[in-house]
Amino acid sequence: MPFLLGRNFEPQGQGSSIWCLLVLVIGALVVTAAALTILKYLHFSKNNEAHPINKKYADALELALQFFDVQKSGKLVDNRIPWRGDSGLQDGSEENLDLSKGMYDAGDAIKFGFPMAFTATVLSWSILEYGDQMNAVKQLGYAYNSLRWITDYLINSHPSENVLYFQVGDPGLDHKCWERPETMTERRPVTQVNTSFPGTEVAAETAAALASASLVFKENDPDYSSSLLTHARQLFTFADTYRASYSISIPQVQGFYNSTGYGDELLWAASWLYHATRDDSYLRYVTELNGQRFANMEITTWFSWDDKLAGTQVLLSRIIFFGAKDMPTVENLDLQMYRKTAELVMCGLLPDSPTATSRRTDGGLIWITEWNPLHHAVASAFLAVLYSDYMLTSQTETLYCSGNSYKPDDLRNFAISQADYVLGENAMKMSYLVGYGSRYPLYVHHRGSSIPVNADTSCQDGFKWLYSDDPNPNIAVGALVGGPSLNDSYSDTRDNVKQSEPSTYNSALLVGLLSGLISTSSVVKSYT
Repeated sequence: MPFLLGRNFEPQGQGSSIWCLLVLVIGALVVTAAALTILKYLHFSKNNEAHPINKKYADALELALQFFDVQKSGKLVDNRIPWRGDSGLQDGSEENLDLSKGMYDAGDAIKFGFPMAFTATVLSWSILEYGDQMNAVKQLGYAYNSLRWITDYLINSHPSENVLYFQVGDPGLDHKCWERPETMTERRPVTQVNTSFPGTEVAAETAAALASASLVFKENDPDYSSSLLTHARQLFTFADTYRASYSISIPQVQGFYNSTGYGDELLWAASWLYHATRDDSYLRYVTELNGQRFANMEITTWFSWDDKLAGTQVLLSRIIFFGAKDMPTVENLDLQMYRKTAELVMCGLLPDSPTATSRRTDGGLIWITEWNPLHHAVASAFLAVLYSDYMLTSQTETLYCSGNSYKPDDLRNFAISQADYVLGENAMKMSYLVGYGSRYPLYVHHRGSSIPVNADTSCQDGFKWLYSDDPNPNIAVGALVGGPSLNDSYSDTRDNVKQSEPSTYNSALLVGLLSGLISTSSVVKSYT
């Protein structure tokens, strides 16, 4: 008969002690199984220790994630932005594709696939590392939703193995208009890369986005995860087989998201595919096969939508921190070089390091370019908090910079300095995150934010709203604007594109940074 234990079970006779022992053992097994079941659904939980929440960063994160809702195209679901509506519903229809989803990159209404894919990759990375912190402040669901809105679009933009549609809309035409996405009537052509007109960097970045996202959705939606990974593998093969820059194949992209090279995207994509698959061929790709050619070992770079080398170095350092013991010597040595270069990047960020970069404002902000200066600052801070947490989790106590020693807290403090600058600790005494604090930009360079919802405007006559002296009628909640000048000043004017235009890729990096600062916690040792 089946062995059943009920609440009224009571052992009788000589075998009672054996029965009691069995009860205890089975009870322990049941508890263990239940615990494992719970842990399965707490994929991002790292330990049971409670960590205090930093309310400042939690509040900022809640706002930052809303900007993805501001930027959504398509048939909106559970819309959190009252002044946004459906748009781009026919995008892709001229090629019999549904490209209605995705996000507009910045203050216009173009879908640029290169930075959009980078947005998805960074958002995936942020969730994988800091999903528990997001969950602790009830923001993880919104991050999932925003990521999937992009990856649904990216899947649809890849209808066959060697074809990727990377742009919806004509930037030249779009920039001659100032109108809300909901009311635009201009033709929206789609542009593709293929074997005749290759685009290695955009195909590889899309592969990175889908591979990293496959890890995010692996537990909760394995079928979707598998589909993402299939597309990622195909796109990487396409990118690597037909090597050519999309800026050369399709010269018109040079005026907007011009690429400075594709080697970094190939390494970045292969690194994410290795994490997603544990297929050693991807590891060999970034080490013995292509490391010397593309990695620029021991040369520091700035992480951005265009240059993924610093991000790749930090991502591959993860393997050294958490799992390179049984790796072949050649690959291990190459990975050590990636880590060494990542350490050089970190040393450059620390303000009192002997090799500290001088490319900062007097207020301490990393400042690389006058166009969208906060992009590099927030990207650098995101990598710093990641590296700090890798050190803490692996119990690596010291980072050496030309003879000086630094602790993980030093990197974290640098990241905090950049985040705090963004949130108002700066010469202007203003937050560059729209909606945060009592003073933030009111004249954001953003079409939808600047035009009243009930305004009846067409392509040309909407420009009166660009040059209006009135603040934006609709708040672009969570927008991270371009940021200050080298002298820490900021001109809050709508036509000041360099400083006042926000972007989704800025927001993705800020989401990662803020999530890492919400509380002090270890990171997962493996994504799988």
